[in-house]
Amino acid sequence: MNRYVIIGNSAAAIGAIQGIRSADTEGSITVITDEPYHTYSRPLISYWLEGKVADENMYYRDKNFYTDNNVEVLYSRRAEKIGKSHVTLDGGEKLPFDKLLAATGSKPFVPPMKGLDKVKNSFTFMTWDSVKAIKKKVKKHTKVLIVGAGLIGLKAAEALYHLDADITVVDLADRILPSILDEDAGRIMQKHIESKGTKFILGTSVEEFSEKSAKLTNGDSVDFDLLIVAVGVRPNTELISQAGGKVDKGIITDDTQLTTLKNVYAAGDCTVSHDCSSDTDRILALLPNAFMQGEVAGKNMAGVEAHYVNAIPMNAIGFYGLHIITAGSYDGEAFTEQDAEKEVYKKLVFKDGLLKGYILMGDVARAGIYTSMIKERIPLADVDVELLKTRPQMMMFGRARRLEKLGGITQE
Repeated sequence: MNRYVIIGNSAAAIGAIQGIRSADTEGSITVITDEPYHTYSRPLISYWLEGKVADENMYYRDKNFYTDNNVEVLYSRRAEKIGKSHVTLDGGEKLPFDKLLAATGSKPFVPPMKGLDKVKNSFTFMTWDSVKAIKKKVKKHTKVLIVGAGLIGLKAAEALYHLDADITVVDLADRILPSILDEDAGRIMQKHIESKGTKFILGTSVEEFSEKSAKLTNGDSVDFDLLIVAVGVRPNTELISQAGGKVDKGIITDDTQLTTLKNVYAAGDCTVSHDCSSDTDRILALLPNAFMQGEVAGKNMAGVEAHYVNAIPMNAIGFYGLHIITAGSYDGEAFTEQDAEKEVYKKLVFKDGLLKGYILMGDVARAGIYTSMIKERIPLADVDVELLKTRPQMMMFGRARRLEKLGGITQE
């Protein structure tokens, strides 16, 4: 009987459990997590903070998931070291395994900042515990300084906006959300957020903190009651690296999610994936990506061959009520449409006869067609490109492709 051990308790771990149990109903599965909670959905923490999501709706699977799948969970425990056939836990206990999955995720990156140790109310924004601590400190008109205008920083800002906090966001970049939006889209989103009262100071960084003030490199100062550092994340690769596994920014695996260590797999935000839209290897820190990687890993751990391919970066998210969906690569020839007054923006990026990426803001309908074209690498020669640009629909495909997509019918 196989002994499966999974380090981590989020989407990749859940995918792995389902993958294992689809092929092996008898093997033992043990999950190690350094948090005290049943598996929960990390993207929901901002909605929990603002009061939109209740405790019972935070969970990624129902409360019986582990029992139903015959899984033992070691809560509030840490894996300290990976050996050839065992994991050493905090306290020295050794847990044997036949197959191991590192689903260790990522952690907040807090760069060295002068005086940060003087700030008493300083937080990151990645775990349920971190937002619980923030909620205890925030009242109406609490002055909050957020360092970082990326996805995490702006979801924190949105939640605090609903708690009537006074929010200032500082970022060294010259625009908000630079990892997913171009300049025009970023400008529309920034104007939208500013209309709600949130302030931005861009193109600058913190030179020095005092207990309740930040001196910026542009000479300004920002007073605050509470600080959130959201400048980015780093994958948790240390366990694999220390065990001798290959790491380059993230954990290196093949498309079965096997690392360079025997019987050791990895999945989720801690790993490097192949982005088929840009043909590059990169970290794709996305919940669906993590789950699917975990499921592939679990099947292979249980002896059923599976491969994870056609991964692309993709975000479907909203800020202060304005929704965006982005996907793929922005390297190529761009077609754009925008109406800044209506807060609507579209960008399609083409290269090598393919749709490579897109940004949709405001009107996000039909995003699934664009995503399908990128992941399936459907040639532009097979579609009506003008319809694709302006009114994406099934009629833009040729008859053979329509039959295939509608009914799985292929013509000889």
